[in-house]
Parts: sequence; C-alpha cells; structure tokens
Amino acid sequence: MSAFDIFLAFVFAHEGSRLDLTPSDRGNWTGGRVGAGLLRGSRRGISAAAYPTLDIAGLTDGQIAAIYRVDYWRRIAGDDLPPPVALVVGDGAVNQGVGAASRDLQDAVGVPADGVVGPVTVAAVRRKGNQLDDLAVELVARRAVRYARADTFPIFGLGWSRRLAAAARAAFRA
Repeated sequence: MSAFDIFLAFVFAHEGSRLDLTPSDRGNWTGGRVGAGLLRGSRRGISAAAYPTLDIAGLTDGQIAAIYRVDYWRRIAGDDLPPPVALVVGDGAVNQGVGAASRDLQDAVGVPADGVVGPVTVAAVRRKGNQLDDLAVELVARRAVRYARADTFPIFGLGWSRRLAAAARAAFRA
C-alpha cells in the first residue's frame, strides 16, 4: 500500500461517506459561512465551501480520491515526505487547509513558513532521520492548538480531538 493509499484510507475512515448537510457547519455552505450561499454539504471531506461549484452529492469515491491527490497530496509533497509525516500533514491539510498544515510543518522543522512545501521543507524533514515520531507528535500538538482557537471548537472539538489522536496512532504505524 502506498503512502497516498494509507492517507486516503485514513481520511475516508474519518470523513463520512454520506452527504452531510449539517446547517451549523460552515463548510457545508458554498459561501463558506453558515447561511451564505447554498447548503450543498460535504462528503468524504470534500466541502461545498472549498468546492462551491461541484455537485458534492454526486461525487464518486474515485473522483474524491483524484481531488485529494491533486489538491492536497501533491500540494504537501506527500510522495516526498516520510509516510508518518505525510499522513499527519495530509490529514491536517484536509481538515484545516493546505496552507495551515504546510506552515505547521515548516515551523516544526525550522524553515521559513510560506505555506508551500518544496525542496527546502522536504530536506529539513529528511534531516530529522530517526526523529520522525517526534515530528509527528509536534505536528499533532500544533494542530491541537489551532483547533482550540477555533470558534467552533465547542461544537466540533471532541470529534476533531478524536481524529487527531487517531492520526497520531496511524502515523506511528505508517
């Protein structure tokens, strides 16, 4: 199983396979805010806020996988990162945005945090060598802080925290 396949299986396990039309979730609205635009929902983590013109309800798992490969995995240089790090950063990209997840990684490895994972970031990750578990823990901790600052933490925080713990566990096995 490739690192992308592990990432995709993890995301699919933590993002519902059914269409979610929860009106209090801003991601389900095409305008990115509760009540803004159309309530088109989300499925498998693909949201109306991020993809306002897509027919979210009609997406197949294959189409969703293609979106994840191009818009998330490639943008975090997933194929160039060690699997434990790629999994945590990839899931963070899905859950909090590519830029936020990329900057967390860059901050954690001590390179300029421009939100674009390129050769400098990848080289800094590789220099971590046998400290990849420590890096995964650092990334999880940074994501937890970002969650705690979200205004919707009281509503979604427990679920996010469970997912975060599962991401750490999966990273140690990747």
